Formats: sequence, structure tokens, C-alpha cells
Amino acid sequence: MSVLIIDDERHSRMELKRLIAGFPELDCIGEARNADEAQQLIEDKHPDLLFLDIQMPERTGFDLLQALEHVPHVIFTTAFDQYAVKAFEVSALDYLLKPIRAERFAQAIAKLTAKSAHSAHSRQIFVKDREYYHFIRWEKVYLIESMDNYARLFVEEKTVWLKRSLNQLVKTLDATMFFRINRAQVINLNFIQTIHTTETGRLTVTLTSGQTLNVSQRQSVRLKSTGKI
Repeated sequence: MSVLIIDDERHSRMELKRLIAGFPELDCIGEARNADEAQQLIEDKHPDLLFLDIQMPERTGFDLLQALEHVPHVIFTTAFDQYAVKAFEVSALDYLLKPIRAERFAQAIAKLTAKSAHSAHSRQIFVKDREYYHFIRWEKVYLIESMDNYARLFVEEKTVWLKRSLNQLVKTLDATMFFRINRAQVINLNFIQTIHTTETGRLTVTLTSGQTLNVSQRQSVRLKSTGKI
């Protein structure tokens, strides 16, 4: 599993590298001193895991995650325990308080191994919605709606707002999973419960959530031609 260390303190990066070296399943492929350096490394190297300091100059670890189109697994590392509650609220993989104890590090790696076995191919993003932070796995998003320059994501029992237009977002979505049914809505094909053809030939789609949505005339033709229905 490829790993990036992101921390503005050199001694903290050195300590993490020493701990990582004790686990042959981890391969440290780089380190960054701030969010700008980290973002470039993540986009270039596509790591599986980030050891991420939260409090850094200029941009925080949370700011960095919000800027990424696809977020790897994350283990937060910080000396400020007031971030602990917030880190767990965002469903981080784990949270390590500095100085990091070897046995606590080993627990985090064991948790990582268990989780990654079930989500090896799962893609996720990090969303700040008002005062809350969320890791959102795309496979769990069943509907996306356009709201001006925002996209509203419907996932499990909640909705979150992503500061990105639907046109921008569609370019990054998995086309085998998501389909744009009209100008304002995108659905996850895996959540279709029933499809009905109207007298005009247009489709209506009912999702497993119970919502019934109208497919535009043009997209009805496209959806029929995909062979997915």
C-alpha cells in the first residue's frame, strides 16, 4: 500500500517514516510539508493512504481533502487533541495523537488492513457541509441534484452539499455507475428499482429510496441504448 506523509514538522515526518518502515505492507512514496506540496504529490502519485496532519500553515488538512477530486484512505495525525472529535465525526480511518506510540500505530494499521479489504476499489471524496465534515463513498450516493454552483448529494439517510457545479462533477464521475437523466439530476444506476415508459416514449425512474424522477426525452433515448435497463 503506497503511503504519503503530510506534516509541516520535519521530526514528525521522520518519526512516521520510522514507524512505517516496520510494516512491509506499507511503502512510503513521498512526503510533503504543506497542503500545496501534498496536493501536487497526490495528483501525481495517487497514493493509497495519507498520514495527514490537520493543523498546518496556510491550509489545514481538512482544506486539502476538500480540494481533492478523489480522496485516499486517511489517518489523521496531530498534536492538538481538540481535533479528535471533529476527526472522528468525519469518519476518518483513524486518528493518532502525537507523539505516536508504536502500539497505537500498529492498531491503526490493523484497522486500515481490515477496512481496505472491503473497499479496495471504492472511490470517495471529502465534503465540508456547513459545520460538518464527511467522507462520502461514491458507490453509496444514489442521486445528485444541481443547485446553482453546488451539487446536492443524496447518500444513505442524509444529504450533503458539494461546492461544485453538476457540469464539473459529471466529468469526474464513473460513467458505468452514474447517468445524467436531465439537466439537473444524475442517478446511480445501481439504485434503480423500476423504470416506466410513458405514452410519449420518455422514461420515469423510481429509485430504491422511493423517489420517482423524470428522464428527459434525449436522455431517455440514451438510457435505452446503453443496455443497462
